[in-house]
Amino acid sequence: MKRYLCSIIIGMVVILSIGTYYVKVASSASSLPKYTFKTLEGSDKELDPVIINATLENGSFYESLTFESNTTTYASERSYLENLYGRQDHQIERLVKEHRAFMRGKDSISSLYEDDDFLAYAWVNSDITNNGKMDAEFDIGLLEKKDEEETSFQIELPDQERIMNADVRDVQLVHSKLQVLTMNDVNSSDDKQTKEVHLYTIDLANKKVLSDKTLLSETFTYPNQVDFEMPIDIAPSQPNNMVLISVIKGVNHEDGPYEEKLNESKLLSYNYETEKVETVKLPKRESLSLGMVESGYVDGKNLYLIDKKSDNYRIKMFDLSSQTLTNDMELDLAVNKKEQNFAAIKNGRVYFLLGNGVDQMDNLTYKPAKLLIADIKTGKTLYKGESVMQATNKKNSRKFGIFIDELEVKQ
Repeated sequence: MKRYLCSIIIGMVVILSIGTYYVKVASSASSLPKYTFKTLEGSDKELDPVIINATLENGSFYESLTFESNTTTYASERSYLENLYGRQDHQIERLVKEHRAFMRGKDSISSLYEDDDFLAYAWVNSDITNNGKMDAEFDIGLLEKKDEEETSFQIELPDQERIMNADVRDVQLVHSKLQVLTMNDVNSSDDKQTKEVHLYTIDLANKKVLSDKTLLSETFTYPNQVDFEMPIDIAPSQPNNMVLISVIKGVNHEDGPYEEKLNESKLLSYNYETEKVETVKLPKRESLSLGMVESGYVDGKNLYLIDKKSDNYRIKMFDLSSQTLTNDMELDLAVNKKEQNFAAIKNGRVYFLLGNGVDQMDNLTYKPAKLLIADIKTGKTLYKGESVMQATNKKNSRKFGIFIDELEVKQ
């Protein structure tokens, strides 16, 4: 009897705790301002695929929020499990809904590959042993969508005794072989540091690593520094023939700021079909620079660059195969170098969000974020609007502001 009584008491405590949690949640969320976008031009239906992740700020108070389909949802309005695991990339959410069993424990979009027939996954699990060396293995998965047949296995990372860290940056399925691109930090002698880009070819049928190819390797000593960077992939899990890698070289001055060595920095491409690493030459007459590439967007065929040199923002489309500028369009949005910009290219459109300015807060007030949606080929404005706060408490309305974290767009 005592055992049952104990169980009943525990159950009541759990129910009361959950009830108290949701009462507090409802009370908290109801007092927070709501944000929507006021349409200045075009159709507000263009907002349907737009997702904006942001943070509400009010002095020392912070709460994350999501703007989707012109509706604001705060963290305190989400379920307990959603807050426990955090908000996922919308592409990950779609894959979880469609292939829940296969996607269990997989939350990095850069580790996934998807086409009409297959969904593939590659990740590096690692741990530091007692002797200070890394013990690492690939975690590989393949799902045949037609019959939901799953293959999964683990295999040791080659040459792991010299690797300090391996970060998966791209996964492709080429001729039935899984291609896994990683950026590795490598053990070096003395005070030297070494960074490498590796391409591992994995035989899925025989569950083994066929090859480990070093695409790039840079060794340097302080105060010199070398970084590998990749433009934002706007279709990270889709089939791509090509990836871009910026090699950024610079020096950390003891008596001054970091200085990039522009003459030594370069942009490289790797083609999965030809298996060649080539230098990408940006035409100087078109005012394209490596600095623009670092904040650019790529889809495997084209590189989209944001130009802030004129009065209005411009989107320049650079064809990677021919290495030529194929489109240069002006957006109906004035350049504001004091505000941060976010962009996404989806659905034949460019989504351009402006906010998070240096002077965005003036006497504890924030300027509204501006959103522009334009046709990617013509630059024609399809939607233009700005954020509007609907305060629930007029006394505190001017103290709230939103800090934009991320712009996402659904297909």
